[in-house]
Amino acid sequence: MITVDLHPIFKNNRDIELTLRQTLFRAAHTGEDVVEFIPGKGSGQLKQRVLAFLAQKHIKKLYHAVETPTGNSGRVIVRMTAPGSRSAAS
Repeated sequence: MITVDLHPIFKNNRDIELTLRQTLFRAAHTGEDVVEFIPGKGSGQLKQRVLAFLAQKHIKKLYHAVETPTGNSGRVIVRMTAPGSRSAAS
């Protein structure tokens, strides 16, 4: 599992998107099965940015599920697509 805390970069939209993109591509490349983003609870704006990024069509090809645990609203769990099945999903 790769875990990324987004608190240190929450004010910079470019850094947030770059971090999300790099993390997902690194996970896909290394065969990691789960990525955990921690936007924190706060007002929920950072979490919404993460979810909006993950909803992009070209990003959706990298994973098969996004979970937002009900017991901990400050986390977003991304279940990655298995490396061998990625081409079949395209």
